[in-house]
Amino acid sequence: MVFSSFVFLCYFLPFVFIAYFCCRDLTRKNIFLLLSSLFFYGWAGPKYLFIMLFVIFFAYTGALSVSICNKKIYKNILLCLFLIFIFSFLFYFKYFNFCMNIFNDVYHKNLQLTQVVLPVGISFYTFQAVSYLVDVYRGMRPQKNPLNLALYISLFPQLVAGPIVKYQTIATALTQRKHSIQDVYEGITRFIVGLSKKILIADTLAMSVDKIFETPIGELSLSIVWLGIVFYAFQIYFDFSGYSDMAIGLGRVFGFRFLENFNFPYISKSVTEFWRRWHISLSSWFKEYVYIPLGGSRSGLRKTLRNLLIVFFLTGLWHGAEYTFVIWGLWHAFFIMMEKIIFWLKKVFSIEINLGFLNVLLKTFSWLYTFFVVVIGWVFFRSNNVTEAFLYLRALFNKVSFTPDFYAGYYVPEGSWFVFALAVGLSLGFGKKLFDLMEKTPITRVIKDILLFIYLFFCIVFLTATSFSPFIYFNF
Repeated sequence: MVFSSFVFLCYFLPFVFIAYFCCRDLTRKNIFLLLSSLFFYGWAGPKYLFIMLFVIFFAYTGALSVSICNKKIYKNILLCLFLIFIFSFLFYFKYFNFCMNIFNDVYHKNLQLTQVVLPVGISFYTFQAVSYLVDVYRGMRPQKNPLNLALYISLFPQLVAGPIVKYQTIATALTQRKHSIQDVYEGITRFIVGLSKKILIADTLAMSVDKIFETPIGELSLSIVWLGIVFYAFQIYFDFSGYSDMAIGLGRVFGFRFLENFNFPYISKSVTEFWRRWHISLSSWFKEYVYIPLGGSRSGLRKTLRNLLIVFFLTGLWHGAEYTFVIWGLWHAFFIMMEKIIFWLKKVFSIEINLGFLNVLLKTFSWLYTFFVVVIGWVFFRSNNVTEAFLYLRALFNKVSFTPDFYAGYYVPEGSWFVFALAVGLSLGFGKKLFDLMEKTPITRVIKDILLFIYLFFCIVFLTATSFSPFIYFNF
């Protein structure tokens, strides 16, 4: 079940909304929300539900075991043991065949691979379980009520595609949250905005992107090749940030306040800044549970660069068990490491650059450089394999012969150009500024609500006219 489906929008969500607020006390609300979340996840198949329940069981028992253990050595052993239990599910379903392929390639074997279907959202709820267990190890009080912990990990708004929610963020809300009409209103508003991002923008751009990437590279002109990857850059942003908006909005409706997951990443003026704005929950997770424990930036430049390399290698691998994702992660690592070196040199040699009126040009160049690096990286993210990725990269920087049978209008209908222009403006923050202005007077607030209703109407119309389109991050 996905947010952008009739089953969810017309049946599941209205029923859950009405029944939830009919529950008299918070205990009943939590139990109902937990059962709804389990039903939501089990919709794809009960066997995947059992996998998540095992992860919840190990997180719960592991945290209690670690919290009552007094000796450091036994505490460390218990932590490692339960982390292995939790990660074993993720490894088997996501990385086992990948490792088998590497083994076959290195040792020239032909071991048969198993037929494994990746459970939706396993990367997200596994990371939440791990963060909870590690935080208890570090001294946080464990959750004694197993139902509350199960609700934290399985909460359906953020279950299958994030954001990755730390237990501390919603620990109080699990037992003491309050509900208000204002929260419901703001939550529904945020949900409609996210739904519009997904259906009206991301799915429209996806039609052009899919056509371009499905066409043999030799049949594409240079301009179409560039359009394909630039359109994909905005498709994935509005697809994933749209889901995050819907998750944050639904959480708000039910009294939970999730942290932001995107902060206009395409206005970044460095790759480092981009990762402070893109998929913030994942970046924060790796920073807190990998980068800082490795030493962070406290032990000199060499170890800082090493730690960054490890983090972005794992970041790429987290997204998928393919060489393309590993290369994508290392691609970003290279430029972040270069930026760290430049920053270190400026600090060591006390270099201060004051270009006066040229600062505007420098900022523009920094923005173009960052966007270029990110877009080139998306080639690896979108391609099915490394060979396909390098063929596409080659086409980006070589004049490809143009076949008369294909033209821009075939790949990019006129309506898509308007959507693309809208996507660019919204990604730069103009939409948020307009909505903020509309909040200042009663009349403009009414106009904003009317616009939201129109967005919702068009989303429903598009759902009836187009085929099912899952969220990109459901693959991870």
